[in-house]
Amino acid sequence: MENTPSNQVVAFNDYRSRMNEKILSADNLVLKRLFNLDTNTYQEGALPTRTKEMLGLVASMVLRCDDCVKYHLMKCHEQGISTAEIFELFAVANIVGGTIVIPHTRRAVEFWEELGEM
Repeated sequence: MENTPSNQVVAFNDYRSRMNEKILSADNLVLKRLFNLDTNTYQEGALPTRTKEMLGLVASMVLRCDDCVKYHLMKCHEQGISTAEIFELFAVANIVGGTIVIPHTRRAVEFWEELGEM
């Protein structure tokens, strides 16, 4: 199979980039600081970036934010997190968040599979 991103992954990245550019171009100091804080939170520190991305994924699933789940799945993929590890993270998210997280897990599995095709 060719190493090209799936339509879902490409569409998500394109939309995210385009809208972030619009948000940041509004030159709102609070929003710029929030984006900067978010970026810096996931940098290497006492906890490795890999761990922080896994924490971000579980929190995003429990909070039921599909865009955040996709973003953290991409970051987990970049960090070399295995499919077995991802499914353990899904298990934690579902235990903490309850069965309402199951639909988000379905979409997360689909997105993770598409990331694996890249």
